[in-house]
Amino acid sequence: MKSGFRWWIIGLIAIATVINYIDRNALAVMWPEVAKDIGADKEDYALLVTIFMVFYALGQSIFGKIFDVVGTRMGFAISIVVWSLSIAAHSLVRSMLVLGVLRAALGVSEAGNWPGAAKANATWFPRSERAFAQGIFNAGASLGAIVSAPLIAILFGFVGWRTTFVIVGVFGFLWLLPWVWVYKSDPDAHPWLSKAEREHILGANEAAGGPKAAGYAPSMGQLLRHRQAWAVMSGRFFLDPIWWLFVSWLPIYLNESFGFDVKQIGMFAWVPFVGAMAGSLSGGWLSGKLIQRGWSTDRARKSVIALGCIIMLPALLLTATAATPLYAVLLIAAILFGFQVAINNIQTLPSDWFGGGAVGSLAGISGTAAVAGTLITTWLVPAMTKTSFAPIFILGAALVPLSLICIFIGGRIQPVQPDTQDQGA
Repeated sequence: MKSGFRWWIIGLIAIATVINYIDRNALAVMWPEVAKDIGADKEDYALLVTIFMVFYALGQSIFGKIFDVVGTRMGFAISIVVWSLSIAAHSLVRSMLVLGVLRAALGVSEAGNWPGAAKANATWFPRSERAFAQGIFNAGASLGAIVSAPLIAILFGFVGWRTTFVIVGVFGFLWLLPWVWVYKSDPDAHPWLSKAEREHILGANEAAGGPKAAGYAPSMGQLLRHRQAWAVMSGRFFLDPIWWLFVSWLPIYLNESFGFDVKQIGMFAWVPFVGAMAGSLSGGWLSGKLIQRGWSTDRARKSVIALGCIIMLPALLLTATAATPLYAVLLIAAILFGFQVAINNIQTLPSDWFGGGAVGSLAGISGTAAVAGTLITTWLVPAMTKTSFAPIFILGAALVPLSLICIFIGGRIQPVQPDTQDQGA
């Protein structure tokens, strides 16, 4: 097989991410009809969102460790089988109790997609390509956010909500077929990988002074004694709520601020995620290009993370005063562009600092920290937006420099050695 097989791997993971977003958004799109049939209301939906996010946070850490133990191939198989069964089982729901249990199962299992992608990135890509590979993966999340609402609405129009849940569950099993066929092993033993590409992946990591795919594999307790781990966790704790603010609340913002109905929301709400997709690809490409031009990993990653933050902060402040819906969604597109520029590089830091040995675990616990920050913000939104969404946008702007400071506190971005504890690299 020609050189470039590693891009097929990350491409498959990006498709899994699109499916992930379709599955998680299906309930939101069809909630009016689901609620009518099972006798639920808006407060019940808020409870379901909280259940999903809490178990999603737990799932990040659980699956981070699972991926480090069973590997990328089996880890993804377990994650997508469980989440596909969970979403398909939504078709059988008759009560809030059962729906709550299924949302918990969906949250735990869908969380595996993120530490799994970070693990695959560390395993299949040399340091100079990791941020761009992460960008391709994250573009799947943006694309999923763009296509999920119209796709679910179309399916619902033809077959109703119960059958729609079954169909979206089938998507995951269809993805699993090429995954188990293509991902036969890691790059050190994959039979389809050319000698040149194998050397490019494994040799480049060694030449850069980094560990091989196995890498330094600290226990969870040892991992938490490294300030680098806390830098990633705290950086995501402050930054990720900005993404979820718009994923969860954009339709309500457009409705309350501009009086939009469902049709108008559908016409506008997808625009910001085009900006997110562009940021996913360009942020990863830029840091990789800088490394190829001779910049150190430390300088390239931090410069691009800072650039993303510089784009986000003024756009968040301007959104607080946006007077027209077009101006607002264009500013939000800029916010999500900057967010993805920054987050793609932050999400590569576990592999930059720890190689393959602990990347799943660190990606998992940092994902848990991200959801913890998101839950706090989610609980603040109703109280802070009684008259306007401006206060929550200002809060989002304040979170941006806090995240950037956390990343810089982590110290120089270079491989952590077993004898390096909390003093940094």
